[in-house]
Amino acid sequence: MPFDLITIPCLSDNYAFLLRDHDSGKVALIDVPEAAPILAELKARNWSLSQIWLTHHHDDHVMGLAAVLKEHEANVIGAKADVHRLPPLDRKVEEGDSITLGSLEAQVIDVPGHTLGHIAFYVPRAQTAFTADSLMALGCGRLFEGTPDQMWASLQKMMAWPADTTICSGHEYTTANAKFALTVDPENPALISRVKAIEIARSKGTPTVPSDLSTELETNPFLRAADPAIRAHLGMQTASDTDVFTEIRKRKDNF
Repeated sequence: MPFDLITIPCLSDNYAFLLRDHDSGKVALIDVPEAAPILAELKARNWSLSQIWLTHHHDDHVMGLAAVLKEHEANVIGAKADVHRLPPLDRKVEEGDSITLGSLEAQVIDVPGHTLGHIAFYVPRAQTAFTADSLMALGCGRLFEGTPDQMWASLQKMMAWPADTTICSGHEYTTANAKFALTVDPENPALISRVKAIEIARSKGTPTVPSDLSTELETNPFLRAADPAIRAHLGMQTASDTDVFTEIRKRKDNF
C-alpha cells in the first residue's frame, strides 16, 4: 500500500487519524481532539506533520490544535463555510476542491447535517474517507444544525463511494449505535453478526473504527432507509427514503 493510516484514540471516545504518503513521507493529521496522544504517536514514529485537515468546528475535533502547532509547522485546512468559527486556517476549502499530500489526493466533500459546515475528505488512492461526525460506524451524527434532508443527501454522497472504502469516523460510539440498530433492523443477520464482533472487540479494548463502507451499507440503519425490512418494521412501506431516515434519526435521538 502507498500509505500508512494510524488511528489515535483521544479524550474519552474520540479518534484522530494520521495519513502518511510513502512516496513523499508527508503526513496529514485529520482532526485534533487532544494534543498529547497525537504528539506521542508522531514522536514514536519520528514523523513530522505537513498538513492538518479539520472536518468541523466542534471543540472535541479542534481543541488540541494550538498545542500540536507548537511542535509541528503544518498547514491547517478546513471548510471555507466555517472560517468564522474554526481556528485560523492556512487554506479554506469547499466541495470540488482537492488537497495534495505527496502522491495522494483528497477530495473535499460537503456533508452538512451534524453541522452546516461539516466536510469529509475522500482519498481514492488510499481507498479511505475521513467522515468524522457525518457517517459513523453504525450511525450518523446528531443533527445539531442541519435538517434531515441535508443529512440524508450527505449520506447518499458517501454511500456512492466504492464499497471497499475505509470509513474513518470520529468517535467510539459503535456499541451504543449497535444497540439502537437492533431496534429498527432486528432480523438482519449481518447486523446481528456485527454486534457480536463489536462486543468482542470492545471487551478487549480494540477500536471499532475505522470500518468499511460495505459493512455500513449492510448494517448501518441510517444508510438503509430503502430497505424493505426496516420499512416494514417501522410501518413506513410507502414513505419516501427521506421520511424513513428522518424517523430513524428521531428514534435514535430518543433512544
